[in-house]
Amino acid sequence: MSPSPAIIERSGRFLLVEERIRGRLVLNQPAGHLEDGEALLDAVIRETLEETAWQFTPEALLGIYQWRSVRGHTTLRFAFTGSVHGYDAARPLDPPIVTTHWLAREEIAQRTARLRTPLVLRCVEDYLAGRRLPLDVLAAESDDPSCHGRVPQRHSGCAHHCQSPRGALL
Repeated sequence: MSPSPAIIERSGRFLLVEERIRGRLVLNQPAGHLEDGEALLDAVIRETLEETAWQFTPEALLGIYQWRSVRGHTTLRFAFTGSVHGYDAARPLDPPIVTTHWLAREEIAQRTARLRTPLVLRCVEDYLAGRRLPLDVLAAESDDPSCHGRVPQRHSGCAHHCQSPRGALL
């Protein structure tokens, strides 16, 4: 499924991960793919924790981005902004993450050759331009009979994945 990156800014610096992809060290926002039955917001919360050891609270949808690599692979990216708290220094980072960095926009722009995709800098620039969509623009439905028309939502604090109302936020 599509990556869901977290665009996190603190005091003019953005949280990036350094990861080894196909033998090359690259910089990216914390991001990952949807697991089967997972909601978008749950994915970005989970991936941010797994890749940075920070708890992430989504606050807005930055945008939806499509990118096609030179290898012909198309990526659809749902980028979220928000804040982090509760850093766990003892938590190991998921492979292939090597480390994390807090970098200013200028530092990111100086490293364009090391960015995983051009969307890394594009998302930072859109964030700085003030682009934001409310999270309620996202909605989901389920035809899964075990969900009774409801959408999985672990981040809402429910004990069971079917506790969110029909048409809830992704």
